[in-house]
Formats: sequence, structure tokens, C-alpha cells
Amino acid sequence: MKIFGIRAILEAIENEETLEKVFLQRDLRGSLYNELQHVIRKNNISFSYVPKEKLDRLSKNNNHQGAVAHISQISFHDLEELISKSQDDTTTPLFLLLDQISDVRNFGAIMRTAECCGVSGIIIPQSGSAPVNAESIKTSAGAAFKIPICKVNHLKDAIFLLQSYDIETVAATEKTEESIYDVDFKNPIAIIMGSEGRGINPSILKIVNHKAKIPLKGEIESLNVSVACGVFLYEAVRQRDFR
Repeated sequence: MKIFGIRAILEAIENEETLEKVFLQRDLRGSLYNELQHVIRKNNISFSYVPKEKLDRLSKNNNHQGAVAHISQISFHDLEELISKSQDDTTTPLFLLLDQISDVRNFGAIMRTAECCGVSGIIIPQSGSAPVNAESIKTSAGAAFKIPICKVNHLKDAIFLLQSYDIETVAATEKTEESIYDVDFKNPIAIIMGSEGRGINPSILKIVNHKAKIPLKGEIESLNVSVACGVFLYEAVRQRDFR
């Protein structure tokens, strides 16, 4: 759902509505506009500056006052609380981190597969990730309402937190000699998938416990990220359920 108008968005934040993203008119001035910018930053809400023409389209030419926001259709979870709960529920939690997956259909397909594989939670960055919107929810076949999703400021901090709870991390990358079939997925683990274009950020690759690749036999050098994610998740399922 979209809301528009500076005061309406401020009230939504004050009432603890979960905002997916806020679009602000570029080069706008004013005390109320400055207050909105301050509140957005204070609450770590994803935002971007756009031309007035885009806001006109988003608001269907209503009086948007230079601001339009998307209200999320789901509630996001606190990561530390989710980790603690997952360890109460199972001895082998399985998490999935998505490093700026930007295509909503890929994101929806990943959510669907993750829910089918019993993933404890999906972790995405506050900015740069595909939104949980009508299209991604539709592609997920409703899995977006069933699987916990966490938004964090920085994935590196999430990785350090997971590791502090003795949850190992494995990055899906072709920049390694280790095969996916050499990794032990039977222990508590978090799988990290990279973006469609550049893969996993090099700074993240430096801090993970394992790096693993999927063997490819054809001439094409990579799989679609949602397909690759399914391969990793179902290898975890295979190892855990068919020991």
C-alpha cells in the first residue's frame, strides 16, 4: 500500500507502521520536509531521492507534498530475537542471507523455496534489496507471510551475530575450489547468496566460515540466483534428512 504526504508518512512512522521505502522529491526544501528526512534516518528506513515526475506517477497526481511511502505488507523480525527463538525450536537452525538480491521475482522464488526447506529466517539488508511487495509476495506463493524476514543495517554485523551464536556461515561463490558437496550442512548454518550482477560483496567473503560453489558442467558460467539458492538449501535438507 502507498501513502503520500509528509504529515501522513510522519504519522505512519510515529504509529510504528513498517515502511518498505520512502521516495523523497529531489531538491525540496522546508522545515517539515527536513523533519521527515531526520525521522527516516533516525529509524533506519530505506529511502531515495527522485524527480517530482516519479512522485506524480506513484501518487497518481495527488498532492504528495514531495514524499511517497510504501507500507510493508509484512512485519519484520528482530534478528537477535529470531536467532534465540530458532535455537529454542531446533538444534540445527538454518538461516538464509541475501546480499542485495534486487529482482522481485527472484526474491519471491527464494522465499518460496526457503519456506519449503524449513529455513528459520531470511536476512536482508535495509537498503538495496528487492521489496516485499505484491509481486514478490505473489511469486512466493504466500511464503512471505509464513517465513520470518529480518532487515538489518549491515549484513556483516548479522554474520558476526550469527557466528557469536555458533552458527557457521557459508557463502555461495565461484571464487573457491570447495564444492557445495564438501560442506557439512548438518550443523547450525547460514547460507549467503549474492546479488544477480556482482555476487557476494568481497568484504563479506572475507569473514564467512566457508565458501562453496556448485559444479557446472555446461558452457554457461552461472545459474540464476533463485535456482542456485534452491540447490544450496536442498543440499542442506538432503544431508539433514538422509544421513
